[in-house]
Amino acid sequence: MYVIKTEVTDVNARSWTFEGQKTMYGGKHIRKGDTIFVFASENEGGPGLIAVGTIYSAEINPRKPGVGRQTPRVSITVRCTVRATRRFGRSELKPFNEWNDGRPETELNFKFYRQATNKIGGISAEAAAFLQGFMQQ
Repeated sequence: MYVIKTEVTDVNARSWTFEGQKTMYGGKHIRKGDTIFVFASENEGGPGLIAVGTIYSAEINPRKPGVGRQTPRVSITVRCTVRATRRFGRSELKPFNEWNDGRPETELNFKFYRQATNKIGGISAEAAAFLQGFMQQ
């Protein structure tokens, strides 16, 4: 399971294409058919968690020649499968900062809000189950 936090121009779209997204926490292993939770980044005016979807396509972006250290980047297309039913984002996760407490909220805060950068990253089964609770049933 994966999470993407990035700018989303149309939160109500049925699908999204995200080009050249930074990857961390195993995000470079994302493949077609994987499940991903989509967060519209609050840094770009988004509301936080908006949906869960399925990866329709995933392409690893080639590294730039002559640049030593590079964060792997991927381009993905996501088809929305379920919309979030209530708000969940940075302000809800901010209190969860005891990095070793094992809570799914803390994992999400650590991976996606400790640094302001947008990214794709892998999450645990516990964090995915937690986020599923915000989706329409």
